Parts: sequence; structure tokens; C-alpha cells
Amino acid sequence: MSTYVALIRGIGPGDPRKSNESLRGVLEELGYEDVRSVISSGNVVFSAPDGSSSEELGDRIEAAWPELRGFTAATIVRSREELTELVDRLPFGDAPHGKESYQLVTFFKTAPDSPPDPPAQPGVQVLGMVDGVLCTVHDTTVTGGPEVMKWLDKTYRKSTTSRTPLTLGRILKKMQG
Repeated sequence: MSTYVALIRGIGPGDPRKSNESLRGVLEELGYEDVRSVISSGNVVFSAPDGSSSEELGDRIEAAWPELRGFTAATIVRSREELTELVDRLPFGDAPHGKESYQLVTFFKTAPDSPPDPPAQPGVQVLGMVDGVLCTVHDTTVTGGPEVMKWLDKTYRKSTTSRTPLTLGRILKKMQG
């Protein structure tokens, strides 16, 4: 068995269909094992047979949301090895994640060939693409996270989900045991 994480778009604690318990239940109904949540924002760690394709797992889980819980949500899966390699290559350097440098890692259902142009609003910097994910940083004293998310939605039509490097670290920690 290999360890994976399902990164699910648009999950918040207010909707009971999207609670950690409900999300875990879907993965368990699909036959995955060792299913665990990481914070309440759509990160579900699970085990699947060795050799499973991350893309196929994501498509299978994504197809289950409307049938089993009545909502749709882009779902992107990465193996522990894929996520470890990605985190090791993130281009944020020593810059702290905080008020003046809010870092985002955006995953795509289908990765674009090149990074997008940054949005028109000031304070957003596109650092580039790494292993098919977009790395950005924005200064929240100049522009807020909702504006960055609106730009991503407009550019990629909600076929993305974003996490901070801190959240990715928490996910990796949960994936290790």
C-alpha cells in the first residue's frame, strides 16, 4: 500500500456534507484504508494499492462527491513521494510565510504549459511553476487572499485548489504516520 493525499477544492467546516467525517466516509466507502483528515479544509490522507495512479485516484474520488454527498469539487491527488519532492523544490526560499508574504501553492486538474501573467492588482508575484503547480506570493497589506483566489478562478475556471507551504508540511507529517 502507498500513502496519498486528496486535496479537495472548496471545503470548509460549515457544510455537514463537507465535514472531515463526511469526506473520510466517502474515501472509506470507495475502499481506501487508513483514511485521516488534516485540518478542516479538504485534505484527506489515505492508503491505496501500490502502483495506483494519482490522476486516476483523483478522478475516482472526484466522481464520488456528487453521487455520495451531493456536491462537486475538484479533487487532486498526490502520493507521499510526489508531495515530498514538490515541497523540497518550492521556490519560496527563506522568506517567511506571514502577513507581508502570504505563500500559495496552487494545484491544477490539468497543469498549464506555462505560468500565467500575474493579476493586474499590485502585491502579487508569480514565482513560477514547479512540478505542475503554481507558486505565488502576495503581500496582504496591499491585496487580500480573496482577490488572488478570484484571479485563479477566472484564469483556471475553478479546476484548482491551493494550499500554503505550512499546510503541505502538516499533510506530509500526517502522511508519515
